[in-house]
Amino acid sequence: MARLENDGARAARVDEVATGGPNTAPGDGGSDETVLLRIDGPVAEVQLNRPASLNAVNTHMLREILAVGERLKAETSVRAVVLTGVGRAFCSGLDFTEFDRMLDGDPILKGRLPGRAGNLGQQAVLVWTELAVPVIAAVRGPALGAGLQIALGADIRIVAPDALLGLLEVRWGLVPDMAGSQLLGRLVGPDVAKELVFTGATVNGEEAVRIGLATRIAEDPRAAALALAREIAERSPDAVRGAKRLLDLAGAVDLAAALAEEERIEKSLIGSPNQLEAVQARRAGRLPRFTDPTEE
Repeated sequence: MARLENDGARAARVDEVATGGPNTAPGDGGSDETVLLRIDGPVAEVQLNRPASLNAVNTHMLREILAVGERLKAETSVRAVVLTGVGRAFCSGLDFTEFDRMLDGDPILKGRLPGRAGNLGQQAVLVWTELAVPVIAAVRGPALGAGLQIALGADIRIVAPDALLGLLEVRWGLVPDMAGSQLLGRLVGPDVAKELVFTGATVNGEEAVRIGLATRIAEDPRAAALALAREIAERSPDAVRGAKRLLDLAGAVDLAAALAEEERIEKSLIGSPNQLEAVQARRAGRLPRFTDPTEE
């Protein structure tokens, strides 16, 4: 069960997605709350919650991650998301117990949703790329294998200096199988991506920033990520959403299509209520009062 708390006032179950129905696998300490979701005004915080196992993922947690991501798509008042882990780790990778399940037909490689690319593991990463609002991963401790691939789904990665990042799948005779093969090279370039994947090497936070795997260093990544999320939430949600869409399109479509979309979005913003509010607030020297979209 993933717990949703909105301003401390409400909670709801997020224990079913189209890939699997009700989940029954326990989390650490007998709890099945493997993912926690807290919404505080315009900022949502998603926490991986298996601290006793350094937030290692299993099938149950992947379903929870996907369910929370899908729920956030419908939360139009959310303007930024922080993704982090409870305890001293972001995510140490795949739970070792899942290796035995592979021999019986790994459910992580199944569970496709109609009309969407990817299996359950891939969807648990790609769902963060599909959110219209910025997603910031706050990484302390290990982010290895599946954990790093989840972080790759974020727009921004803030890491502790001593964080440990790497794709270790080759050490187990496997390949990165949660969209990491498609996302890593976009950040570090194809040659660095190949070196990391072919060797299963790990890097600390400082090296991750140097090679482009992480955005910046912070002694307290969660606090830094929440502060950045609040800063983004003060900007026009229409402009931020439009900017994310355009930046994600870069290189994914031909230049003519990208420029046409840039023009379309800019025309939709000029003279819109939120754009006028941005101008008026800036001229008056006050904080803007933006209106959130009515639907995703």
